[in-house]
Amino acid sequence: MYTVPMNLTLSVDEQLVNRARKRADALGKSLNQLVRDYLQKLAGGDDPDQSIAEFRSLSGKGHSRGWRFNRDEIHSREPHTREPHRRGDA
Repeated sequence: MYTVPMNLTLSVDEQLVNRARKRADALGKSLNQLVRDYLQKLAGGDDPDQSIAEFRSLSGKGHSRGWRFNRDEIHSREPHTREPHRRGDA
């Protein structure tokens, strides 16, 4: 995928910028790189359409071998075994 860099103008308190630059310098990065990294993390690195397609391609591929979720068992604090849930069991 080809992306075109875009300039972004922000209004930020000068003292905040100075502190952030010092933090960036301590991390060996520019403030610009830290902001880019943050935005990448915030937006998520994946293309939503690609993520949906991948999810659909993987859905239903597993096999539970008869095991089914049991709400009470899941929320209990005791360790439990993965035995198949039989019909009629609560």
